[in-house]
Amino acid sequence: MSTFHQLTATSLNGQLISMADYAGKLVLVVNTASHCGFTPQYAGLEALYKKYNTQGLVVLGFPCNQFGKQEPGGADEIAQTCYVNYGVSFPMFEKVEVNGAATHPVFRYLKDELPGILGGRIKWNFTKFLVGRDGKPLKRFAPFTTPEKIETVIFDALKI
Repeated sequence: MSTFHQLTATSLNGQLISMADYAGKLVLVVNTASHCGFTPQYAGLEALYKKYNTQGLVVLGFPCNQFGKQEPGGADEIAQTCYVNYGVSFPMFEKVEVNGAATHPVFRYLKDELPGILGGRIKWNFTKFLVGRDGKPLKRFAPFTTPEKIETVIFDALKI
């Protein structure tokens, strides 16, 4: 089993979820925020999820308040933004830290494998990591790279 599939995270409703549940799926991990200039990307992420979910894509949203305090609310407020305002149906997780000593293990692993231009730090909300069906991190995308711009990469990765 891959290192990614050995990790766990707590869902927005408080359930412990194993990343092994996503073995065999193409996973797009995103650090999100409800009050960010990139927040409208929720709509594009949902569109990708709906379009490719039956082919094996899953999007995992991890709210984070480390950048400009743009995710200040608790689980109820996050759910309101995601589910009601943007119609998100992909899995959302509890608020996490993606940089620093308290970095969530999912992001510690992904940053170690795909460090990016900041030497392993995440620059801002809506940084995206694409993880292969085998759990191997494939590609990292900057916050300004919209879901629409990565669709061809996802489509190609699903052809395996």
